[in-house]
Parts: sequence; structure tokens; C-alpha cells
Amino acid sequence: MCQRALLGYEKACGPNHTSTLNVVDTFGLLYKFQGNLDEAEKMYQRALQGYEKALGLENVARYRPALVTIENLGDLFAAQERLGEAKEMYSRACTCFQALLGPSSDICQRLERRLASLDAT
Repeated sequence: MCQRALLGYEKACGPNHTSTLNVVDTFGLLYKFQGNLDEAEKMYQRALQGYEKALGLENVARYRPALVTIENLGDLFAAQERLGEAKEMYSRACTCFQALLGPSSDICQRLERRLASLDAT
């Protein structure tokens, strides 16, 4: 059923439309919660690469759904104890959210706590 929804978005909007990519990211969350981390990573990577292609790197830094995908990748890597990759994703998301929302935003504070927790391990 869910795969049909994704196929519908791909057909209606195209595989690299931001609406389709939002669905792809949501599939990443679904797979992560099901414990299928390999599929989750594939979905997150597909979404991020699609955002980068559709929007360009400069605009990805200002597009909140893409930043959420970057944070989701950080969460996934942290869960897999791939700490260097988790730090990279969290740092990237944090830098972009700081520029977008300001350093005192809740999201930035959360990302900074996650980065600090990785440094403590």
C-alpha cells in the first residue's frame, strides 16, 4: 500500500520533486522504526540526493525538509554507532538550522546536545 503511494507521487510529480522526496524521507522513518536500518539509510540517502539535485546545495541548506532528512541520517548513524558519520550529519544540520532559525532555536539546541553526547562517547 505504501509503495503504491510512493509510485503515485513519482508518477504525478516526478522522482525528484520535493513532495516525492518528503514521502521518501517518511519511508526512511518507517523503515527505521521497523528496525530495517539498511532500507532506512537507502531512503534517507535517496531523499537527500534528490533534494540536492532538485534544489542545489545552496538551497538545501535553507529547505527545512532537507535539513530534517540530514538530521534523520545523523540519528540513524548514531543508532548504528557510526559516530563520525553521525557527527557529520548533525554538524551539517546544526549549521544550516542556525542560519535558518538562529542558534537559540530548540532544533539547534537539540542538535548541539546530540553532538555533545557523541563527543562524550
